[in-house]
Amino acid sequence: MLQFYFLSIVMNALAGYVLISGDRDAPMVFKSGFSIKDETFRLVVGVASALTGLMKILSSVEGDVPIIGDLFPALTGFLAGFILVFEYYRNRTSVEVTERVEKVDRLLVANKKIIGVAALVAAVLHFLFPTVLLL
Repeated sequence: MLQFYFLSIVMNALAGYVLISGDRDAPMVFKSGFSIKDETFRLVVGVASALTGLMKILSSVEGDVPIIGDLFPALTGFLAGFILVFEYYRNRTSVEVTERVEKVDRLLVANKKIIGVAALVAAVLHFLFPTVLLL
């Protein structure tokens, strides 16, 4: 579906940008009043990006190879969304940190800028080369 194709590009670009620039002291503020550092905005972007990544795996564009053709953008979108949702959970919870949470934190959140760059690259390549295999 072309709607999920476009949504995947937009959400990968937005989630990647949020992951890369979300830690700056002077956050970017949109006209609507949301900023990149706003936890609610980051949560909404994370949930939308993760759901779009999941739906991108399940649906394919006509003329493209199912699953494999959209694997990289779907995975980067899902990972970027998962990181944003996980950061929201970690900052809001009062539950004791377990070993699993520590592993996820060391593996994904510590490398969130790399995953953000991968999401931005996936968005740009997915936009420029719509029918290339593995993009």
